[in-house]
Amino acid sequence: MNQSYHSRKNNLFIMLAAVFVTNALVAEIIGVKIFSLENSLGVAPAQIHLFNGFVLDFNLTAGAIIWPFVFIVTDIINEYFGKEKLKQISYITASLIGYSFLIIYISTVLAPSPFWIDINKTSIGTDDFNINSAFLVIFRQGIGIMLGSIVAFLVGQVVDTIVFHKIKQRTQHKRVWLRSTGSTLVSQFIDSFIVIFIAFYLFAPEAQRWSISQVLSIGIINYIYKGFVAVLLIPFIYFCHYCIDEYLGKEEKDLGNTL
Repeated sequence: MNQSYHSRKNNLFIMLAAVFVTNALVAEIIGVKIFSLENSLGVAPAQIHLFNGFVLDFNLTAGAIIWPFVFIVTDIINEYFGKEKLKQISYITASLIGYSFLIIYISTVLAPSPFWIDINKTSIGTDDFNINSAFLVIFRQGIGIMLGSIVAFLVGQVVDTIVFHKIKQRTQHKRVWLRSTGSTLVSQFIDSFIVIFIAFYLFAPEAQRWSISQVLSIGIINYIYKGFVAVLLIPFIYFCHYCIDEYLGKEEKDLGNTL
């Protein structure tokens, strides 16, 4: 294989790693927000009754919007670079998530400038608004979910890698859609419940602790969304493989990656 091929493959890894880290980090930071999918789309709430009378609507963590893309990139790295490279980038990403939460926490303990507080009262138009209090409420929730996020991320990555390679071996390297989507569905099921259970039940302050019904309900809704998007993105997976094979050239095609 020529030098040009190795250069292209290195460039590909850098690009995939950048997409992987960025999406994982952003998903963790915005994951403190729970949003209503129905209200966002302008449709009536689902009102599904589950678990001791708890009413289930499509309320999702904001991080769930982009999390399926993390697992797609996971499988592409797995496919073209192997599990060792994936483990490497997963550990780096987990470290960066921890580092980011540490910096965010430090920012919350810095004394706010009176000018900053006053000018935001003016812009909002009410003396009752305190932007520093809002900053603390939002970002210290993020600190609360740090442990759950990192544990769920690492466990999800390990499970995804194991399932991916098991399916790849069983199908004799055929059916990209099966190993990519199958590993994603299994790993995202685990990820969806671990992060919520640890963050909002196990280590949450008593006043903010969710009930088990809420944990299960939000976990189920997150998984339904992630699973639906994972299936929806199957054509995109094939498109990515096609683009990568074209970019890497004949050498990669000769390795026998079979769709």
